Amino acid sequence: MKIIIGGAGAVGTHLSKLLSRDHMDCVLIDEDPARLGGLDGKYDIMTLCGSPTSIRVLKEAGVEKADLFVGVTPDESRNMNACILAHALGAQKTVARIDNFEYLAPHLKPFFEKMGINSLIYPEVLAAIDIVNGLKMSWVRQRWDVHGGALVMLGIKLRETCEILNQPLKDLCGPEDPYHIVAIKRGGETLIPGGNDMLHVNDLAYFMTTREYIPYIRQISGKEHYTDVKNVIIMGGGKTAVRVGLTIPDYMNLKIIEKDEQRCERLNELLNDVDAMVIHGDGRDLGLLQEEGIQTTQAFVALTDNAETNILACLTAKRMGVRKTVAMVENLDYVEMAESLDIGTIINKKNVAASHIYQMMLDGDVSNVRSLMMVDSDVAEFIAAEGSKVTKKQVKDLGLPFGVTIGGLVRDDQGILVNGNTQIQAGDSVMVFCHEHNLKKMEKYFK
Repeated sequence: MKIIIGGAGAVGTHLSKLLSRDHMDCVLIDEDPARLGGLDGKYDIMTLCGSPTSIRVLKEAGVEKADLFVGVTPDESRNMNACILAHALGAQKTVARIDNFEYLAPHLKPFFEKMGINSLIYPEVLAAIDIVNGLKMSWVRQRWDVHGGALVMLGIKLRETCEILNQPLKDLCGPEDPYHIVAIKRGGETLIPGGNDMLHVNDLAYFMTTREYIPYIRQISGKEHYTDVKNVIIMGGGKTAVRVGLTIPDYMNLKIIEKDEQRCERLNELLNDVDAMVIHGDGRDLGLLQEEGIQTTQAFVALTDNAETNILACLTAKRMGVRKTVAMVENLDYVEMAESLDIGTIINKKNVAASHIYQMMLDGDVSNVRSLMMVDSDVAEFIAAEGSKVTKKQVKDLGLPFGVTIGGLVRDDQGILVNGNTQIQAGDSVMVFCHEHNLKKMEKYFK
């Protein structure tokens, strides 16, 4: 598969890394040679110095044979123009990074497709969705809904209060039990558990369950004492904070602390119809935090452009009694450190955006993909095609690759947990968990 990426910024570079892992034919274009410096040696990709809106450069990159063109420069207009040109020159699919929320309206999708833009991504909107979902469930580190919530995957940090510690999973997760454990992060290691494995204190466990059993999972994981989030403080008033402010549930009280006075004025305009308080100040100021009621705040969200600041601010909030903390960590080198410090939920916009783009590169019928940074894994929602390999044998006899688990499926809008005796049927929406990124290997099972 041939992919051309216009823009060697954070998203473009991270996407190149993912593609080189899958040995894709990838060309990365950027006008700045410093951005491209050394990437072709570091990753298995080709780099090309030039403008992604140049017809000459696009042709030099081989756009007429491209299966996918991705425009992810910092400039929305350039991304859209590059996609239009790439499509006209022969690219099969295109995706553009944007920062105008209006363009995401569903009724505009045919309009953009007619122009030659198949998909639009707004990383701040995707990040805000993850943040708001996390705030709705204060006791969960990560949540992923499949097929509108018919199946749910929950990443939960286990403490001493968990009822299912130190017991073999074969005694806990039988065919009749309402959950499966699909992965365990323990220290720096990820386990795809078998029947003899056990859960331990401080494990980050990923539960697959159905919507009606979420309260039961909360009980057995010892999280019933966690109070629901009503008061939220956000540090940093960037685009992600705005999207959170516009989508946060009405029952939550929101305060946004921003140190730039002009940005505060702009935030008041953008959030004029929302019950949110904008405060001019530094979110690292302990006195200000106390003055704004950090003692009665259930969630603290750090969204500045500085990863170190966000991590330290969340640690401070935890010491001041805040149970739920969320940190924007854009530098992937800091993600492991943030997890080891136990700061809570970690959001990375380029990882979220890359997951969305990666979905378009799979040949099978895939409707949803999520990359899980904490466990170096992917989760995908595959649709089983008529006569596909996955429908011909029970799950235990499919010979799935090492590191792959089928956690559940949705049939006739009903979530069903999968065990070895399950027979997948054509049309089933199947949740596949792949450690160390084996999604490409799973395509052949569903086509």
